[in-house]
This record gives sequence, C-alpha cells and structure tokens, in this order.
Amino acid sequence: MAKEKWMQEAFKHSHGQFKAKAKKAGMSTKAYAAKEAKPGSHASTKTKRQANLAKLGMKYGGGKKKR
Repeated sequence: MAKEKWMQEAFKHSHGQFKAKAKKAGMSTKAYAAKEAKPGSHASTKTKRQANLAKLGMKYGGGKKKR
C-alpha cells in the first residue's frame, strides 16, 4: 500500500512534461525514456528522473483505464 501511495503522488504532479519532451524529440515515450535513462546520457538530472519514473510507470501498469 505504501509503495502505491508514493507512486500516485509522483504521477499526480507529472502533468505530461516528459511526454511533451519525447514528442518534441520525435520519439515515443518509451523509446525516449530508454535513451535518456542510460548511463552517460547528457540529459539533465530532472529529465533522467522523469525518464526513470516513466519507465517505472510503464512497468507497473501504464496505459489508460478501460471504461
């Protein structure tokens, strides 16, 4: 339960900034996250953290809820 709580808080404040960066680079979010999270990437610390959060989100459920 505690693990889910911090993830909900982290994603609540993301507002799609990382997705916008990926779109600007002409890549999918998954591909951009893989590129920026690699060691040796020249991305800023904030972008690397966003990439790791995006990868984690895709791992644990990602996608929109079905209605």
